[in-house]
Amino acid sequence: MTMQISVSPSHNIDGTLILPLFEGTDLVPEAHATGLHVALKAQINRVLADGDFKGKAKSTMTLVGSEGGKAMLVGLGKEDDADAHAYRKAGAAVVAARKKTHGTDLTVRFAGADVESMGAFAEGMLLRDYSYDEYKMQKEEDKEAERNVRITCDEGQEEELEALVSIYAGVASGVHLSRDLGNCPPNDMYPEAFSDMAWEWAKQYENVEVTIINYEHAIKAGMGGLVAVGMGSSRKPCMVIFEMNKELPGRCPLLVGKGITFDTGGISLKPGANMDEMKYDMGGSATVFGTMQALASTGYEGKVVAITCMAENMPAANAQRPGDVITTLSGKTIEVLNTDAEGRLVLSDGLWKAGEFDPEFIIDFATLTGACVVALGHEATGLWSNDDDFRSKIHDAGNAVDELAWPMPLLPAFEKEMTDSKIADTRNLGAGRYGGANTAAAFLKQFVPNRNYDEDGEQITWAHMDIAGTYWGAKTNTMVGNGATGIHVRTMYHLITNWNN
Repeated sequence: MTMQISVSPSHNIDGTLILPLFEGTDLVPEAHATGLHVALKAQINRVLADGDFKGKAKSTMTLVGSEGGKAMLVGLGKEDDADAHAYRKAGAAVVAARKKTHGTDLTVRFAGADVESMGAFAEGMLLRDYSYDEYKMQKEEDKEAERNVRITCDEGQEEELEALVSIYAGVASGVHLSRDLGNCPPNDMYPEAFSDMAWEWAKQYENVEVTIINYEHAIKAGMGGLVAVGMGSSRKPCMVIFEMNKELPGRCPLLVGKGITFDTGGISLKPGANMDEMKYDMGGSATVFGTMQALASTGYEGKVVAITCMAENMPAANAQRPGDVITTLSGKTIEVLNTDAEGRLVLSDGLWKAGEFDPEFIIDFATLTGACVVALGHEATGLWSNDDDFRSKIHDAGNAVDELAWPMPLLPAFEKEMTDSKIADTRNLGAGRYGGANTAAAFLKQFVPNRNYDEDGEQITWAHMDIAGTYWGAKTNTMVGNGATGIHVRTMYHLITNWNN
């Protein structure tokens, strides 16, 4: 990130003055006017009175005073609708509008906003302040300079607002890490590269430990799903386990991520068009890693475990074939009917491994099915669970941060369809073209262990989030310009940090 946000009750104006305005404002509020150049103030008033700037949500207009000073008007929409989400989107709109003017200072001045709203505005700025240009040649003068943003507030609000901005900055760093991982080209982002990054990352935190299960160890452990998917690549699969505050007693949240660093489909080869986007197929593991960064950087003191299942799905002489039967870590066998239904295979081992930690709950993330994109477009993540109350909690956490996760059905018929194999315990593909996202979720449910692996015990509380439509290609996501979105890092941060509240 190149943005630094500070908080101050000072009414001095540093650089460009940012003025958030409600729809229908026809005169500069007095709270905005202090220290504003007379000519620029008159110019803003003319623009508002003439209706040239209406204050509609996410709209912006930059004005340069004839005698000095610069201001940007940003719309908050209708005052009755101006919740935290509106302020967050307005903050993002400011950064989006100024993306070509780096290195300038900004002063944000609100009119009567509370701390939560001001914090949300800052969060939007932090989330949108992202670009991925690691592979672009840049002249020194074109490189992005640090942008200093000062938010003015009332006396007595500084401490609370500073604390909130600090948390949002930490969470945004997790979102940006998730985006970096997804945007990285697949020649440089492969299973071992991911595990190396995780290993090095953990060194900066005393309360975080990373364990890597490499290809050979995965074979010995019986991780048939992970091994089968990745064995056709020269860059072999691995499993990465993150543990935060592991010494604490009791159960904790556990996150599992699908990490297919590139997905050709294997022997069941995908069409060539847009195959480059299959670098994003590790979005589930990126979400998990990003969440751990968000928690660690904000000093979360609870226990959390995360597992990422990393593999590259390539066609080769030694790749798995349609018709193969593999034995997973759970001991269950899977008839492989399509090697492009590979994400569920690596997750079968990750979910079963999760049971060893006796977690409070398990949530898996995966760019799993095109069927989910057909059902929900790029607007919402598909959400399935074996517990209705738990599914509602995740849904509510997503709504709280404006990352929609839509409840989907986990019907017995879908589970029955996925066990309809004549030669194995289950199959990796549904019987027909319909309900593909639901049958995929039903497949995963078979590998969620019962508590303490007790055959007669209760299944661990679990949810599956299909982010195939929301991790990339979500053009209506105001918080990101293009590429990987880093979706649900914020959802998980909200869910985990508020779990016992």
